[in-house]
Amino acid sequence: MKVATWNINSIRARQERLVGWLASARPDVLCIQEIKCTDQEFPSLEVRAAGYYSVTCGEKSYNGVAILSRSEPRQVLSGMGDDSADRQCRIVAATVDGTRIISVYAPNGQAVDSPAYQYKLEWFERLRRYLAFRHRPTDSLIICGDFNVAPEAKDVYDPALWEGQTLFTVREREALRRVTEFGLVDAFRQHHPEEGRYSWWDYRMLAFPKNRGLRIDHLYATAPLSERCVASDIDREARKGSQPSDHAPVWAEFRA
Repeated sequence: MKVATWNINSIRARQERLVGWLASARPDVLCIQEIKCTDQEFPSLEVRAAGYYSVTCGEKSYNGVAILSRSEPRQVLSGMGDDSADRQCRIVAATVDGTRIISVYAPNGQAVDSPAYQYKLEWFERLRRYLAFRHRPTDSLIICGDFNVAPEAKDVYDPALWEGQTLFTVREREALRRVTEFGLVDAFRQHHPEEGRYSWWDYRMLAFPKNRGLRIDHLYATAPLSERCVASDIDREARKGSQPSDHAPVWAEFRA
């Protein structure tokens, strides 16, 4: 099974890119984030014509997540399912060929002293409880998406510059670490310990050509799956060309 995650940054703006990437990369499952459309507006017919089923949790103009899969997804669940009044569409889960797949779009956090930053930290705590309540570390589980956190210094092109800024504060890194301590392994880092590998680059200041990026998109797997992870990478080529997303797809392959 080849599983990928990609913050598409508007499905309507990049539908053609998405369909093209599906045809060339041929993942079995693709989790996408920031679809920025309602469920009714999602191009499910076009995706189905490309050979994929789709499940979505969308909202108008903002956020939104989806799972695309060659096999029909089952046991679909949108949202955290807790007692929070939060209605932002940031998580959708489905079972595909016996593996539980969760697509997430974590809050950005804006500025460190803002309510949005506190919301982000609380959201990660809710995600940790979500995993603890619904799953076990021994489950066949993949959770992936745009987590809006660079876990380590080597995930940032200039750690000294970014230290203390949103996406790379100590509290954000600790919040993500609490989630992964559930029993999750970073599939990309299993095969790529090197520095200088990023999944997001700002549109400004020639950040992409200069490789001034951050690795904030992650694909995590529980131990039963990570032990079968044979390859992983970031598809930097998908960030090139006209009107790209500011993120690149991240993928991992698991043997049967």
